[in-house]
Amino acid sequence: MDRRSIGAHELQAIDGERGAAVVRAVRQTSPTLADALTEFAFGQIFCKAELGRRERELATVAILGAIGGAETQLRVHLGAALRSGVDPDELIALCEHLAPYAGIPRALNVLREVRALIEELDIARPRAARRLDIGDHETVYSETGQGEPYILIHSLGADWRVWRDVIPQMIEEYRVIAYDLRGHGYASNAPKIEAMQTYVDDLARLLDELNLRKVRIAGLSLGGAIAQMFALQHPERVSSLALLSTMERGARETYVARAEAAERDGMAAQVAPTLLRWLTPEIIAENPWYVRYLRERVIRAQVPNWAAAWRTLAGFDVADRLGELRVPTHLIAAEADGQATGPEVMKALADRIPQARFSVVAGAPHLSPLVKPHEVATLLAHS
Repeated sequence: MDRRSIGAHELQAIDGERGAAVVRAVRQTSPTLADALTEFAFGQIFCKAELGRRERELATVAILGAIGGAETQLRVHLGAALRSGVDPDELIALCEHLAPYAGIPRALNVLREVRALIEELDIARPRAARRLDIGDHETVYSETGQGEPYILIHSLGADWRVWRDVIPQMIEEYRVIAYDLRGHGYASNAPKIEAMQTYVDDLARLLDELNLRKVRIAGLSLGGAIAQMFALQHPERVSSLALLSTMERGARETYVARAEAAERDGMAAQVAPTLLRWLTPEIIAENPWYVRYLRERVIRAQVPNWAAAWRTLAGFDVADRLGELRVPTHLIAAEADGQATGPEVMKALADRIPQARFSVVAGAPHLSPLVKPHEVATLLAHS
């Protein structure tokens, strides 16, 4: 295969017929430049596998944004970036990354083009997170939509973005609020967690700061444990409860072992076993945005925060109080969850909560909101 054919193949892969049309238009005026595009830029440089198509498009967008004056080409490569697997949030993060290196004006120019593309493609996104002081630390929360408030609490090791693709599907009916737990995400510099009660107190303070008297709550894994404790202590503030892939007591030996593994081996060694607990090998191999996001969340986690969260969850136990839950409760299991929070365990948990409902998200692994956001959103809306 000659270089022109290789280049045409690469151009087709990232830009489809649109790229081929650009080359044809250029060739009518300058065959030399058309050949430079196909034979050199794409046939010799872009085609090399040392950098993936996604990474090359990110680099191209950054370069075009930094040099300025190439808005036409920038728009083309922003679209190509999305088609190559770049997520809109990654493009926004790239704009932010440009600011200290290329200057705020250049970063704002690229951000303008990114926003225009998101609007053109009608990509649904929750509102950007805002900072909030909740006592001894600052966290961030995303608040989107209007109506009855619905609090979403993420799992251990993640942050509020676990719910990113669930939120837009709920906002016609609810005011959806997701926040970063102490020791996670933006709140990673909070004082170290030592008791589950602190998570509960943080949630109460969050509601107070947002002037929310009564809310719906959904919690995933660790978030579900927090939600149970909060509902038991503050039943007057909870109108409904959705518990996703969670537990009524911590698996003490297992969770302490995970804390010790991080302290002994560091966070890089926790990436593979953690992703395999959260997702399936097939999903990890496909590497969608949320696999990249989760990998970064684990590897960037501070060992003291990670270990403290696991030890805290190890001490969680409301097994003897499940019968006291009097708010409408919906237990939501993930069919492919191979952990101790799988469907059989969740069904047994549902049987111990008065008048609880039970559902299963078909084909979903432990972190179902990332993999099956539509199905999860539908279940939450009817919890």
